[in-house]
Amino acid sequence: MFIVLLKFSDQRSRAAEWMQAHQAWLQKGFDEGVFLASGSLAEKQGGCILAQGTDLNGLQHRLADDPFVAHGVVRSEVIEVSISKAHPAMASLLGIGA
Repeated sequence: MFIVLLKFSDQRSRAAEWMQAHQAWLQKGFDEGVFLASGSLAEKQGGCILAQGTDLNGLQHRLADDPFVAHGVVRSEVIEVSISKAHPAMASLLGIGA
């Protein structure tokens, strides 16, 4: 599983220009079952994605296709995690025991 941080760069002002394409890119990730959740970072620093069902190389290629990444609006940081315990409401989604 991966936590992806998409932190705004000095090109943040271009976000509106690429927002629709970024939203479509996100939806594709959800439709393909790779993205489990997404949202905003506090203080409008950027966004985050919870991803699974791919390896690091596959995720990095997917991130390169994000219009925000491709046009320098954000910088991506990938954190790989091994979730071993979760609340019962999340455990089945994550494929682990509670």
